[in-house]
Amino acid sequence: MRYTVDERHERILELVRRHGSLRVTDLAHHLGMSTVTLRRDVETLSAAGRLDRTRGAVSWPGASGAASAPGPQPILEAGPSDLADGAGVTLGLVVPQSQYYFGEIIRGVREEVQSSGGRLVLGFSGYIPGQDEEQARRLLESGIDGLLLTPGWMRDGSEEDAPDLDFGVPTVMLERRAAAGTQAAEFDFVCSDHYAGVGLAVRHLVSLGHRDIALLAGGSATGVQVRAGYEAALRSAGIAGPPIDPIDLYAGELDTGRLERAAKRLVKAVDAKKVSAAVVLSDTDAILLLQILRGLEPQLRIPQDLAIIAYDDDVAALSDLPLTAVAPPKYEVGREAVQLLLRRVRESRQGQQAGTKRHLALLPELRVRQSCGAEMKS
Repeated sequence: MRYTVDERHERILELVRRHGSLRVTDLAHHLGMSTVTLRRDVETLSAAGRLDRTRGAVSWPGASGAASAPGPQPILEAGPSDLADGAGVTLGLVVPQSQYYFGEIIRGVREEVQSSGGRLVLGFSGYIPGQDEEQARRLLESGIDGLLLTPGWMRDGSEEDAPDLDFGVPTVMLERRAAAGTQAAEFDFVCSDHYAGVGLAVRHLVSLGHRDIALLAGGSATGVQVRAGYEAALRSAGIAGPPIDPIDLYAGELDTGRLERAAKRLVKAVDAKKVSAAVVLSDTDAILLLQILRGLEPQLRIPQDLAIIAYDDDVAALSDLPLTAVAPPKYEVGREAVQLLLRRVRESRQGQQAGTKRHLALLPELRVRQSCGAEMKS
């Protein structure tokens, strides 16, 4: 059932008043809400003094110290098999690395597992062929109940000779969108909608008067979706196609030589009036590119000569010229994936048939800063 914000608040207050103290995950499950939304509501109610908030739980004002309410209590209607409760559950997480893009995902996963009372164990594949399966099997031997997996080999899900992803435990893929007809499409997955995310960037630039918008991106899984979304967004804006071919950036280790060549191509394109704006994946690349552009002749002025939007927003705001950026909801992806996997683990433990598979894509956010400038003058 869908509630308005006011209705949600009233239902939350009613349940907490009745039980004294409740786990946030219990509340979210009972109301059919994501924990992300529920936590926002709880923060609002707590700021207004209508609830007391502690880590992973909420209580009626004054009830947290009462003898009759020693800790967060379960919602009786949900029963002991509440699918959001992860007590006693061990989840495994296999990702390519712990830095860069995946740091926030791991944080979201870890905090959601902890708040549900579960345990998390990690494995890293390093984008090395065969390591996904090896790390997954290692975690299985340690006794995990469910697996969160980001296949390092997967770009768009359609690769030939793809490894078998069925490890015999409930599995949810993270930040990978499987192609139709592949085995991977039979699994639950939670990801950022990069296809739509880059559309936010293109539409913002078009609204500022730009129509000659270049793309600089590598060959990562994110890059594949960004390229497809970029071309679709141009068509939607009535732009026939890219003003220049997309500029390839490195995929993996930092390659300043490639960035310098990309910068020189941009300078030539801007000087020839072929390009007035660019979307750059990632924001680390965008910051380095900005520094290189300032050292070239003729020097490009940002945003007067070239508007820039970064894609990622890990450090875009820390550039000496703060960069407008698209921010994928990486933290929320981690939390939503845990909630879905806990549900699958509970279904498996209770001998239930798995519910309808979920392909959940979360929309990124555009954060406007200084690198786009004001509306272009004709």
